[in-house]
Amino acid sequence: MVDNLYTELNDRSKLIFKKLVESYLETGSPAGSETIMKMGGFNLSSASIRTILSNLQKEGLLFAPHRSAGRMPTEKGMRFFVDGLLEFGRISKSDMENIKQQCSTKDKSYEEVLNLASKTISGLSNYAGIVIAPKFQKNLKHLEFIRLNKSQLMLILAYENGEIENRIIEDKGAYNNNFLIQASNYLTSKFNNKNITQIKKEIQVDIQKSQNKLEIISSKLVQQGIIQNQPKPNNPYIFLHGQSNLLKDEIISKDLDQIRSLFDEIEKKSSFVEILENAGRAKGVQIFIGSKNFLFKHSGLSMVMAPYKNNEQEIIGAIGVVGPTRLNYSKIVPLVDYTSKIIGKVID
Repeated sequence: MVDNLYTELNDRSKLIFKKLVESYLETGSPAGSETIMKMGGFNLSSASIRTILSNLQKEGLLFAPHRSAGRMPTEKGMRFFVDGLLEFGRISKSDMENIKQQCSTKDKSYEEVLNLASKTISGLSNYAGIVIAPKFQKNLKHLEFIRLNKSQLMLILAYENGEIENRIIEDKGAYNNNFLIQASNYLTSKFNNKNITQIKKEIQVDIQKSQNKLEIISSKLVQQGIIQNQPKPNNPYIFLHGQSNLLKDEIISKDLDQIRSLFDEIEKKSSFVEILENAGRAKGVQIFIGSKNFLFKHSGLSMVMAPYKNNEQEIIGAIGVVGPTRLNYSKIVPLVDYTSKIIGKVID
């Protein structure tokens, strides 16, 4: 529907609409024909501009909060602007260096890097910064195979943060207890302090290059238990900074119940699995606006989100900014995009 509108509207209407939205993003206030005339860029009378604004309102792109106060973009209008009229700015060199420095892995754990990334993007955007990562990125501390019955093994995975996971492997009784002990010891020493992504890379190489029977079979068992049976991120890491920045927006601050609901959702973490799934289907930065935002369902909120990937271009998490619909998209979209690429490089 928005795509059809973009084709149907003439260049003059698009330009006037673009000017009005840019005024709204800068001031947060409605704009009328006089305001748009002062912005310049076209040779039209105030009456002609009012007619165009009226037609844009009929198309559902604008609304008038008060009879004589000018017009503002609707959620549909913001979507139209973002999809077809938004011009992205460039990230300053100082911001780039700030992101690189804060997201460096030197003397930092995986979790510390993601926490600092959230804090940094919040500071640069002046809104809430959020980073989401599947829990299976945590580092392994110990691995052990135990015979459950004649046809099944249990793979026990103990992580450095104290969490333990169990996986069931079907082996039809192929391996005795002595071999399972040897395999457990060998794999623990090999994969200690490595995460699932790192293990996945090494396993493929081991299976192809190993000549030793213990190494080959152990690697295949790990592949079956860890990679083929990889867990869903039902309880992902969530790093959130700058929540108080949301209350600076006049529209959002009027609805504190919705803000509390948003923070409750973040605490529960359940909905963020959906963010990771959406990020996995995305080719780049996604913009979720107002009530069309699949997570927050808040007419005053928007989210700019991008996946971050490893060297194999696999999605390993997502980073974004949460703020009012009146976000500075031209600044924040490239900011989120750049930060997602830096994180993907440093934590791979």
